Amino acid sequence: MREGEIEKLRGVVRDCVSKHLYSSAIFFADKVAAFTNDPADIYMQAQALFLGRHYRRAFHLLNASKIVLRDLRFRYLAAKCLEELKEWDQCLSMLGEAKVDDNGNVSDTKDSNVMYLDKDSEDREINISSAICFLRGKAYEALENRAQARLWYKAAIKADPLCYEALECLIQNHMLTCEEEANLISSLQFGSEDGWLSSFYSCLIKKYDKENVVEAKFRDLENESCKSDLSDPSFSRSLKTNTDLLACKAEYYHQCGEYQKCFELTFVLLEKDPFHLKSTLVHLAAAMELGHSNELYLMACNLVKDYPQKALSWFAVGCYYYCIKKYEQSRPYFSKATSLDGTFPPAWIGYGNAFAAQEEGDQAMSAYRTAARLFPGCHLPSLYIGMECMRTHSYKIAEQFFMQAKSICPSDPLVFNELGVVAYHMQEYKKAVWWFEKTLALIPTALCEMWEPTVVNLAHAYRKLKMYREAISYYEKAIALSTGSVSTYAGLAYTYHLQDDFTTAITCYHKVSDCDSILLVSMALWLEPEDQFCTEMLNWALVDESRRGVDTNV
Repeated sequence: MREGEIEKLRGVVRDCVSKHLYSSAIFFADKVAAFTNDPADIYMQAQALFLGRHYRRAFHLLNASKIVLRDLRFRYLAAKCLEELKEWDQCLSMLGEAKVDDNGNVSDTKDSNVMYLDKDSEDREINISSAICFLRGKAYEALENRAQARLWYKAAIKADPLCYEALECLIQNHMLTCEEEANLISSLQFGSEDGWLSSFYSCLIKKYDKENVVEAKFRDLENESCKSDLSDPSFSRSLKTNTDLLACKAEYYHQCGEYQKCFELTFVLLEKDPFHLKSTLVHLAAAMELGHSNELYLMACNLVKDYPQKALSWFAVGCYYYCIKKYEQSRPYFSKATSLDGTFPPAWIGYGNAFAAQEEGDQAMSAYRTAARLFPGCHLPSLYIGMECMRTHSYKIAEQFFMQAKSICPSDPLVFNELGVVAYHMQEYKKAVWWFEKTLALIPTALCEMWEPTVVNLAHAYRKLKMYREAISYYEKAIALSTGSVSTYAGLAYTYHLQDDFTTAITCYHKVSDCDSILLVSMALWLEPEDQFCTEMLNWALVDESRRGVDTNV
């Protein structure tokens, strides 16, 4: 057969692949390879077999070829076949021996003299070495050697920043700390045309910077335009409405505690793309925080129908039961999510929280410890373990776990708040003040109701140090954030009482009404009349005031 006719047959194979007619592609690729015995045509036949899910046959074809150990493409595709067959040790053996250091640099490889035979292409290609490093990472992760998997994923993204899947595994599986993520992104060698990609990657990692810093990153990326024709500046593309970018922004809102803002954004995103799973996960988290049980129910039903084999679907069911406080019913669904995907962090955390909600500490700690082992770059398991230790008054042990969480993520304000609570319980009030002030300094956005307990805690610590002016200032800030906390009003009243300002103390202990205006300086008794402390302290304040003489204005 003439070369022109063979080239037409190759075109038929490529067209069959593009139309997903894999049996046809296999048939014609087999004939082309028989006519030519060209390595490139053998590779095309193996690729058609792989796409048609004939993994064992494709591997046999590649392995029988004398070129398999000399051409990286052959070796990589053979290893991909073994990946699909779940033969992980053989997969690593096929990829060859290599070592990687802690920084993701590959050395002592025997691949330096291999060929990489390929047809000329004008398309930009991902480095084959990067793909091989990524596959090594997947194999090690499947073999539960997550330490090696982490190193090979780092090697993959460093070998070629376009290998997004490697970065996705590192981030989603929480394999790196906040600092390690930032250092990795800064070490990548991007091409001159990849400025937008560098910015995008920086938006994917953990976002605990100040609001102006993070928002600037999003703005720069949204304003990034890819000019296709310099002669026509009006023709440009922007990522401003890109779903992936907006999902990153929603993650940031959730991280800041702006749950309503997050929920509204993910709601819009899911109307645009109902099957965008990253947006779905963030939407679930926001709905949980806001207590939107109906939304959780609808999402869970749809996810189970569309993705019955995904951990996310059963996690959503667990979230619904957790939201309506049926913690025992939620556990089997969180457990099923972990069995479907043991590397799905939210399911392990949810499983632990479902036990912790009913004070079943041993089971909760077991789930948290598993999460801490599986996801070394996630500080939440250590944080929750510390909280469980706090519940049992094991303050020293709790402090150790909070410090461990801080070492993993040194900029999460919630960790600093818990360290402040530990110091307060250990009667180290100066240290508690330092931790609480650090917490408020780290909050990325303006203070909102979510952080009202921290402000109250700081006020309590100042009161313990007899710094009453500062205490009163923070109690009043807390009241401005939320008017429903008994602790805040009681603390404010007690602080005035300690200053012998009995009149103001009585005003704060009681709800005061006036015909011209209603002054709700304190609602402690009105909100919770059974509060024994407020009742007793009000009586004492009235006695002390009567001894000094009653103010007729009260």
